[in-house]
Amino acid sequence: MKTKINLVKQIKVAFLTITFAVPIAFIAHAQSSDALLDKLVQKGILSVKEANELKEESDKDFKNAFAAKTGLADWVNSFRITGDIRGRYEGFYGDNPNFIERNRFRYRARIAFIASMLNNFEAGLRLTSGEPVGGFGGDPISGNSSFRDNASKKFLYVDLAYFKWNAINSGDWKLETTVGKMENPFVYSDMVFDGDYTPEGFGLKLSYSPFAKHKLTLIGGIFTLDELGSSTRDPLLAGIQLRWDANWATKISSSVGVGFLSINNDDKLTSADVPDVNRGNYYTGTRSRYGFNPVVADASLTYMLDKFPLYSGPFPIKVSGEYMNNPAAVGDNYGWSTGITFGKAGKKNSWELGYNYKYLGANAWWEELVDSDFGAYYAGISPSNPAGSGYYSGTNVKGHIVRLVYSPTDFVTLGAKVFFTDLIDEPTVANRDSGIVRMQVDMSLKF
Repeated sequence: MKTKINLVKQIKVAFLTITFAVPIAFIAHAQSSDALLDKLVQKGILSVKEANELKEESDKDFKNAFAAKTGLADWVNSFRITGDIRGRYEGFYGDNPNFIERNRFRYRARIAFIASMLNNFEAGLRLTSGEPVGGFGGDPISGNSSFRDNASKKFLYVDLAYFKWNAINSGDWKLETTVGKMENPFVYSDMVFDGDYTPEGFGLKLSYSPFAKHKLTLIGGIFTLDELGSSTRDPLLAGIQLRWDANWATKISSSVGVGFLSINNDDKLTSADVPDVNRGNYYTGTRSRYGFNPVVADASLTYMLDKFPLYSGPFPIKVSGEYMNNPAAVGDNYGWSTGITFGKAGKKNSWELGYNYKYLGANAWWEELVDSDFGAYYAGISPSNPAGSGYYSGTNVKGHIVRLVYSPTDFVTLGAKVFFTDLIDEPTVANRDSGIVRMQVDMSLKF
């Protein structure tokens, strides 16, 4: 018995010495220490009770040492740094003889600082690359910066600045509230919101699991689109969405959602007051001719194969669709998309092959929120583009999207995407052909 007690003490001393031997051990503490203790339990050197006691004592000592080393307050449970950087080649090729074909190289770099605190609070700050849009700051729907202007120094912008509270985080109920500039809480495709869009305001998620493999989620948000010093009628974006995620069997899962979005005081949302990046909406003067309060519905079904050639792990096949209708507009007021994806990239030796078709009517939704990569060529002035000829993304576009993504490691992803697009309503000019092929080749690293 005495020998066993001494052995446990020796393990404890060695365990704590390894844990705090070098600063980098703080980062890997949780995973490495737990794995070591689990191995000792498996070999019969420690009992489960002894291992748990060592874990509790080690965690306590770790938190004290971590706070002392970093100077963080004792109510901060953890502090982590994450980020990613993506390099991209992009080419534009058009059918219209007046279109000027282009090739360019771009990058997107992001770094985030996240603090988890007592009582389920979290605070986060993320910085991103980007390009300025007039006098407004960075592009709200893109973090890309182009290689140009004799290697000029590039801009860095605040992409996220929020605090989050998981007010309920146990049992079948979960409630999460977020305030600030945040990740978009709504679950929609880029037909509705560009993936780089980070709204500013208040978001809420309430989820309930009535059964073990079923979850209902209610999502809500109120976001500021502009703040006007000369008016009390600031443009606001409000929305609510209900989702049902279900696992029907080991190999079958589904997701269904329906939501409502509304832009209030849209008459104050003029192209002179906010970044005018995309095109597509019918305009009257400097503002959209119609309002925006669309209903959006989506559904997906996933079947999981046990294995697939040249793929590591279970292989998912997913079919999905989405439909949007804006009753506030007359004509060209709806959009829809459908697609299929084989596999899912992100883990080592995983890949995905996907196809989507998207049709986005001119007045289905506000042009400044949708995908900034989905565009076509305007050969002249039209109701959807008072600015004249040129390539523009936004609404009033339809087309096919094909993508192939491969992850050779957990932190490296290689991808290619090709857009085959046309305008829905083309300008009434002689050479009106709007067809565009846009190609993107990416390499991304995350940390």
